[in-house]
Amino acid sequence: MRSDNFRFFLALCLLAVCAGMVRAESKVPEEATSAFAAGEYGRAIEILSRAAVSAPRDAAIEYLLARCYYEDEQFDRAIPYAEKALSLDPKNSSYHELLGRLFGEKADRSGWFSALSLAKKSRKEFEVAMLIDERNFSAMQSLIEFDCSAPGIAGGGEDKARPEIERLSAMDAAQGHYAAGNCRRQKKDNETADREFRKALALHPKSADLIYDIGDHYMKHNQPEGLRLVLEEGERAAPADLRGKFYRAAVFAMEKKDQGDATNLLREYLAKAPKRNNYPNRAIVHYWLGRIQENQNDAAAARLEYKEALNLEPKNRFANEALKRLQHD
Repeated sequence: MRSDNFRFFLALCLLAVCAGMVRAESKVPEEATSAFAAGEYGRAIEILSRAAVSAPRDAAIEYLLARCYYEDEQFDRAIPYAEKALSLDPKNSSYHELLGRLFGEKADRSGWFSALSLAKKSRKEFEVAMLIDERNFSAMQSLIEFDCSAPGIAGGGEDKARPEIERLSAMDAAQGHYAAGNCRRQKKDNETADREFRKALALHPKSADLIYDIGDHYMKHNQPEGLRLVLEEGERAAPADLRGKFYRAAVFAMEKKDQGDATNLLREYLAKAPKRNNYPNRAIVHYWLGRIQENQNDAAAARLEYKEALNLEPKNRFANEALKRLQHD
């Protein structure tokens, strides 16, 4: 009897070892990661879908499939892949964070009742991601932003955000100042947000995403001085990041100088930058090309750029306001 038990135990061990070997050897195809990095999501999805058939228990493949659909703004299609990745690897902080983002995006596009349920799910995923890895700062930022902006009925509230910001600040002061600024930005308190963002930049944050999100704030408020601080930190943290070219062009357009250089920077960004949810989109690039044309007193060319921006993003506020201004001139 003991011999049978031993053989059974040995068989289980061999199965476990084999399963571990499969997980270790099964990798996301390199061509898929290259396609993702280039923003070629359709191609990446084709490659990953084939890989998923061969390795149905590879969580990393499912996660990257979800990321592809997320970046391509196909949020409903992304959710099942994110959920499968989590079912295979439930202790992965990044997987919980992505699912939280997906629930949030779906909530923004849903009716009130569904949105409320999805918002609560979103917050829960961010919270779990943070509990699994307290140094997953992007998940913690998402949780703080949720609590600063969402009403209590959805699970949010500034009373929750304040201790979260304090906890984050104790781990990374730059992240803490950014979180405090972002919280005030949600409340339209731009003066306080600006003070906190400048404190964050002065501490040399490591995250290019954080730095360039501050850049987005300064761009939207037409503050070239603030954008120059962002560019200095962005180029220090991530010299090859193409967002630097976009924001430098915006500074030139705001200051009405080096318009040829600004145009070239924007054209290069259009040609090379991948489509990402945290990158300036093509519509806003065409808006700034229109601003440059206006600076050069070419109203007809400016209108074409603004119209292209609206063609790409019909609710683009900046392009809409610019076209209205040109019509009255």
